[in-house]
Amino acid sequence: MTQQNVVVSDTKSGVSLTVFPTPAQKKPPAAPGGYISISRRRVLKNLEINGDQRINAWVESMRASSPTHLKSAPSFSQEQNSWILHHPSALDMFDQIIDASKGKQIVMFLDYDGTLSPIVEDPDRAFMSHSMRKTVKKLARCFPTAIVTGRCKDKVYNFVQLAELYYAGSHGMDIKGPTRSSKYNKDSKAEAILFQPASDFLPMIDEVYQQLVEKTKSTPGAMVENNKFCLSVHFRCVDEKKWSDLARQVKSVLKDYPKLRLTQGRKVLEIRPTIKWDKGKALEFLLESLGLANCSDVFPVYIGDDRSDEDAFKKLRDRGQGFGILVSKFPKDTSASYSLQEPNEASRIFSLHIFLLDFLLCLAGLVLKERSSGSIMDSCTAVDQPKIDREAREKGVTLILTRMVSES
Repeated sequence: MTQQNVVVSDTKSGVSLTVFPTPAQKKPPAAPGGYISISRRRVLKNLEINGDQRINAWVESMRASSPTHLKSAPSFSQEQNSWILHHPSALDMFDQIIDASKGKQIVMFLDYDGTLSPIVEDPDRAFMSHSMRKTVKKLARCFPTAIVTGRCKDKVYNFVQLAELYYAGSHGMDIKGPTRSSKYNKDSKAEAILFQPASDFLPMIDEVYQQLVEKTKSTPGAMVENNKFCLSVHFRCVDEKKWSDLARQVKSVLKDYPKLRLTQGRKVLEIRPTIKWDKGKALEFLLESLGLANCSDVFPVYIGDDRSDEDAFKKLRDRGQGFGILVSKFPKDTSASYSLQEPNEASRIFSLHIFLLDFLLCLAGLVLKERSSGSIMDSCTAVDQPKIDREAREKGVTLILTRMVSES
């Protein structure tokens, strides 16, 4: 059970962080966009383990959360157009996004799989591109930047290898910040952040992991991943005819563990502790850690593609600050304000890359302009010249960041 007031210690570094409850405050107007329901198969938020829910209900929900193709019916096309009206492209709405963030402290939150890296058959090979890593590194030089993922924190760190980022693994249940003094943290004594609200569940998670590995051996393509404070049962490579068998196997193990709950994502079943903690809570925790939770001028941006990211999107709507961007091929029920919707994985990741570069180039130029009246950039190049190529964007960002660092 999580507590509202906690002191968390990193035994290795001897650093502690005190977290205080956030007082209620008047919320500014909600970000653009709206919530629209897409009529498809029902996605169950939590799959019942010991209830009366039948296996076929599990399988239907698994199909709904993992669509494999776009429907071509006219009614679906109308729904898709309506969805895009409510969740316009972040690239198309770039000017409005820049205007909304001017003069505010931006904090970036990024999902990993399907957002910074492509979805791949082997989760252990979900590598991000070199160019995307360079962009995220530049991003962190301008704004506090966190990766919030369902994966094990250490595994994602090995993929990304950027020590200046904040990492929230296991759906936010394993949080670690930079191990050196951060220019964003108002507490000069805090050198690191460590928070693990589900640490008591570690023995249980390890025990269930061993049982699931053994139980699912008979299902070709199934893979069980230990993400430290949660488990993932991947069925991306499992024949759809075998999904019901896999669901029975998972249910047969979890029925003896009432303190664990089962959720789902894109071709994955997620086993998590039954604590009130998710990616939205992790977002709040990180803002608090940065001393920005009660600031009226903070502007959090969360970009993700999975159902678990909805907790963070909703949290931003409830706060009335910042916005969420859903990276998706399919229209989905979402609380995100904007979308990056492309026909295939590569083009979606490329669109995100371009958005981040444009965002950096424009906002870094604005920051530099505020610092010096003789700015090398009198306006937002990324907005004024939308056809500028990626290499030019990267050179522009590097030039601006070099100038910013030299003037700090």
